[in-house]
Amino acid sequence: MFYYLLKYVVLGPLLRLTFRPRIEGLEHVPADGAAIVAGNHLSFADHFLMPAILKRRITFLAKAEYFTGPGIKGRLTAAFFRSAGQIPVDRSGKDAGQAAIREGLGVLHKGELLGIYPEGTRSHDGRLYKGKVGVAVMALKAGVPVVPCAMIGTFEAQPPGQVIPNIHPVVIRFGKPLDFSRYAGMENEKAILRAVTDEIMYAILSLSEQEYVDRYAAAVKAEEAVDTAQKAGRFPRMPLS
Repeated sequence: MFYYLLKYVVLGPLLRLTFRPRIEGLEHVPADGAAIVAGNHLSFADHFLMPAILKRRITFLAKAEYFTGPGIKGRLTAAFFRSAGQIPVDRSGKDAGQAAIREGLGVLHKGELLGIYPEGTRSHDGRLYKGKVGVAVMALKAGVPVVPCAMIGTFEAQPPGQVIPNIHPVVIRFGKPLDFSRYAGMENEKAILRAVTDEIMYAILSLSEQEYVDRYAAAVKAEEAVDTAQKAGRFPRMPLS
């Protein structure tokens, strides 16, 4: 009930007014039945814009940090995500990833839409990064189509760390569903999972026209954080006199 109140009364109209998103290819999202919507992830706003424009309800796998933040802001964020039916994902290890897959399959087995960001985290620089194979595992195990989606302009509208969004045009573009039924029963073969994931990422890339980086975003972020720390240590800030 709260989900539809947010979508049609509170948040949905506000998002449409603020971002004025242009929607392309909405007819590619199945009107019923289970399917995965796999998209790029550029901004915190992505979590709200896509559900606001879809005719069907969509459940996202959301990072667990959204449910455990400190203070009033953290409690409000957690309450929102829980009320909207989003699923927390612990990204701390392999076992946690398996738990996320089980949760996602539960959504699909109910014949619903599941939203997922194969990159596993937001892009920190606007580029598209290598996808993780969890999306392929779920697509093959559930035997469902994958609808590629590109969020365009949300990085500029609300870049990482910015609370108040900028006024910037946003496009949400859906591609034709990808059918992986030819790989039925092969969800335990690593080469197949990599091939399926890469096909999904290429479809997203074709829609978004981003620069592609064949590395995991989390690894690149970690390296850049180390570089920043090393530079800070090498050139310490001088005390003010």
